[in-house]
Amino acid sequence: MVSRSYSNLLDLASGNFHSFSREKKRFPRVATVTGVLSELDDDTNSNSVCSDAPSSVAQDRIIIVGNQLPIKSHRTSSGKLTFTWDNDSLLLQLKDGMREDMEVVYIGCLKDQVDPSEQDDVAQRLLENFKCVPAYIPPEIFTKYYHGFCKQHLWPLFHYMLPLNPDLGGRFDRSLWQAYLSVNKIFADKVMEVISPDDDFVWVHDYHLMVLPTFLRKRFNRVKLGFFLHSPFPSSEIYRTLPVRNELLRALLNADLIGFHTFDYARHFLSCCSRMLGLSYQSKRGTIGLEYYGRTVSIKILPVGIHTSQLQSILNLPETQTKVADLRDQFSDQKVLLGVDDMDIFKGISLKLLAMEQLLQQHPEKRGRVVLVQIANPARGRGKDVQEVRSETLATVKRINDAFGRPGYQPVVLIDEPLQFYERIAYYVVAECCLVTAVRDGMNLIPYEYIICRQANPKLNETLGLDPSAAKKSMLVVSEFIGCSPSLSGAIRVNPWNIDAVTEAMDYALIVSEAEKQMRHEKHHKYVSTHDVAYWSRSFIQDLERACAEHVRKRCWGIGFGLGFRVVALDPSFKKLSIEHIVSAYKRTKKRAVLVDYDGTMVQPGSIRTTPSIQTIETLNKLSSDPKNIVYLISGKDRKTLTEWFSSCGDLGLAAEHGYFIRPNDGTEWETSSLVSAFEWKQIAEPVMRLYTETTDGSTIETKETALVWNYQFADPDFGSCQAKELMEHLESVLTNDPVSVKTGQQLVEVKPQGVNKGLVAERLLTTMQEQGKLLDFILCVGDDRSDEDMFEVIMGAKDGPALSPVAEIFACTVGQKPSKAKYYLDDTAEIIRMLEGLATSDQTASTADVPTKDIF
Repeated sequence: MVSRSYSNLLDLASGNFHSFSREKKRFPRVATVTGVLSELDDDTNSNSVCSDAPSSVAQDRIIIVGNQLPIKSHRTSSGKLTFTWDNDSLLLQLKDGMREDMEVVYIGCLKDQVDPSEQDDVAQRLLENFKCVPAYIPPEIFTKYYHGFCKQHLWPLFHYMLPLNPDLGGRFDRSLWQAYLSVNKIFADKVMEVISPDDDFVWVHDYHLMVLPTFLRKRFNRVKLGFFLHSPFPSSEIYRTLPVRNELLRALLNADLIGFHTFDYARHFLSCCSRMLGLSYQSKRGTIGLEYYGRTVSIKILPVGIHTSQLQSILNLPETQTKVADLRDQFSDQKVLLGVDDMDIFKGISLKLLAMEQLLQQHPEKRGRVVLVQIANPARGRGKDVQEVRSETLATVKRINDAFGRPGYQPVVLIDEPLQFYERIAYYVVAECCLVTAVRDGMNLIPYEYIICRQANPKLNETLGLDPSAAKKSMLVVSEFIGCSPSLSGAIRVNPWNIDAVTEAMDYALIVSEAEKQMRHEKHHKYVSTHDVAYWSRSFIQDLERACAEHVRKRCWGIGFGLGFRVVALDPSFKKLSIEHIVSAYKRTKKRAVLVDYDGTMVQPGSIRTTPSIQTIETLNKLSSDPKNIVYLISGKDRKTLTEWFSSCGDLGLAAEHGYFIRPNDGTEWETSSLVSAFEWKQIAEPVMRLYTETTDGSTIETKETALVWNYQFADPDFGSCQAKELMEHLESVLTNDPVSVKTGQQLVEVKPQGVNKGLVAERLLTTMQEQGKLLDFILCVGDDRSDEDMFEVIMGAKDGPALSPVAEIFACTVGQKPSKAKYYLDDTAEIIRMLEGLATSDQTASTADVPTKDIF
C-alpha cells in the first residue's frame, strides 16, 4: 500500500504520492566513499519508508548498534582471519536480559583493519556464524571520526573539559565533524541491510553514534529506536559551548527512548533541551517524557550492571585460585588497597597517589603494613595528555616508594601492563578496600566487580584460610563524580580533589570494625547481584517496547532537511488545517463567526513587540467588515489595552481578560460578566506575587481589573519554572476560601475569578444567535494555549446541538502540534495570519442579504 509517511511536504500537500516497492533495498557492504559525506547528503532512494504494511517476520528481533562488534579476531599462520565472541563486551552480555525467542543482530566495526579484498568474505562469515554485520570505515575517516571528533571533542566535553586552549581537547574542527557524520551514515546504511522496519527494534549505544537516530528516522519514520549514553552528559553551561549542540540534541530526539546512567545526566540533557530547543518535559506515572512534534520521547534512568555469572565462572578457574594464593603470600603481612583505572586524565590516579602519600606521612605506623596496588589499564585514547598522565604517575610512584619504601616493601605497586582478566579478579579477592577516585566518569563498574569478587567461593575461602560460614566483608571509597556512586549507599563517598578527605576515607576504611565492613558488603552485594546487566537490558527493552506501542496508531511524516529532520506524529483525528479546505467552506456559507485569540496566536510567543502589526489590523478589519461575519478577538489583556490597539477596527468585537469584559463593536459599551463582582482577594495575592518577583530576576506582575498575572518569560527558564510551581502552591494555600482559580500558562501564573474563561464568549455568541433564530453555518475558533481549550470545548460540544445549523462547518484550530480539544492545527502564527488573510480576501463581493446584525449582544 502507499505510505502515509513522507519526508517531502510538497508531495504531501500536492497529493503526488510516490510508489514504494515492498522489496527491501540492499546496500553494499564495503564503503566505497573515500572523501567526506555531507550532512545534507541524501541519495534518491532515501525517502521515508512506509511502516504501514503488515509484518512478515514471525519473531521479535533487535538490532544492536555500537562502535565495535563484540567480536575478537585472530589471524592464523596461514593468514586467514578467525573470529570468536568477546565475552567481556557489554553488547554481548546484554543478551542475557532478552527473551529466548528474540533474535539479536549486531552492527559495528571490527577492532582490526580488514583488507578490502577480504571484506565481502569476512562480512558473509560474520553474518552467518555470529549474526554480526561489520561496518568498514576507510582508515583516514575512522581516524578523524574516532580519534578526532569522538576523543578530541565529545569525550573531553562530556567529561567537563572545555577547549580553552588547543591542548585541552582541541578547538572545534569542521572536518572532524563531517567525518563523524560520514561514519554515522555508513552505520545507517548497514542497518538498512538487515532491518525489517515494521518489526525490528534498534538499540544504539554511546556517543560515537549520536546522529544515527536521525539517519534511521529519515529512512523509516516509525522505526522502533532506543539510544543509551554510557558517558556522562554535561550541564548545559558546558554543553552549550559545542558548536553543533542543537544538531546532536535534535538527533537524539529522533529516538523513542533515551537512556542515562543517573538522574544527574538525564537532568542535564533535559535542561539542554529546555534552554536550547525550548522543550519542556513531563513526568507521568514515574516516566519522564519530552513532547517533540507530536512524538513522546521517553527518558530512561538506570545504571548498567555487570555480568555476575561471568565473574563467578572466572572465580572458579584454577588459575584464579593459583593467582590468589600467590598474592596472599606476596602481601601476607599487609593490607591491600586497590585501584583499577584507565591511564587517562579523568581517572584521578595522581590524586589517589597523593592521598596515599599523605596517609603514610600522617600515620607512620601504617608504613610496611599498607600497600596500594594501582592497576593502570592502557588508555583508550591517545595524545599528549595521556603521556603527561603516565609521566606524572610514574614520577609520583617513584617519589613515594623512595620516601617510604624499604627492602621487601613498596608502598605503591604500579601495574601498567595488560593483565589477564583472572589476574585482575585475584587482586579484587585479596584487596581490603577498593579506591575509585575518578574526577569524572560515566559509570565505572570496578566497584561492582570488586563486590562480587569479595563474595568469593568455597575454594577461594580455603585458599585464603577464611571460615566459609563467616559473613563476607568489603570497603569502598568512591568519587562523588562517577555514575555508580548513587547506587552504592554504603560506600565512603569523597571529593577526589580534596586530598585530605580522600586520606581520611582511606584511613577509616582500614580501621573500621569488622561488623561494619560486613554490613556494608551485604548491602552492596544485594544490590549488585540483583541489578546485573541482564536486569538493565531487560528493563530497557521493556521500556522501549512501551515507548513504541503508539507507533501504529499515529499518522507520521518527516519534515526538515539534513540534521534538522524530524518526524511529525499525530493522532488520526488531529490534522493540519488545509487553507484551501477552510476557504472553500467559508465561501459557501452565509452566517459566520470567527473567534481568535491574540497572544501566541496573532503575535509570536516570546516576542518583545506585542502590539498588533499593520498586517494584522488590516486582516481583522477586512474580516469584521464583511456583513456575513461576526468576529471576536479574545485576549487575556485588559480592555484599555485592547481598545487602544484595535481602535481602528470599528466592527471588531473584543473580549478582554478572558471574556470578563465584552464589547461587540466600537459603537457599544463594554459589558461586564455577572459571575463575580468582588476583588478583595487581590490584596492577598499581589503581595505574594511581589515577593516572588523580587527574588526572580526577569519576572514581572501584570495587574488587570479582574486578574493578576505573574510572568517569568525573561527569567532563567529552570529557575522561573521552579518559582512558578512554588508560587502556585503558595497562592492556592492563601486563597483557599476565595472564589478564584490559580492557573499556569506559557511562562506565567494567573489568578482570576472562578468561572471566567474564554468559553463564556463562545457560549454567549451561540446562545444569542439561537435566540435570534440565526443559526451559524460556519464557525472558526483559533487559539494557542490552555486558556483557549475552553473555547474549543464549547464549539465542539455544540456540533450536534440546536445552537448551530445542521450543516455547520466547524473549525477548532490550535497553534502547533500538541494535545488539544481542537481538531485542527497550524504550525505557527505566520500560518494563522496567512489563513485569516485567505478568508478575508476570498469573499469580498458577496451579497449582504440575510445577514445577522453586528450588535448581537
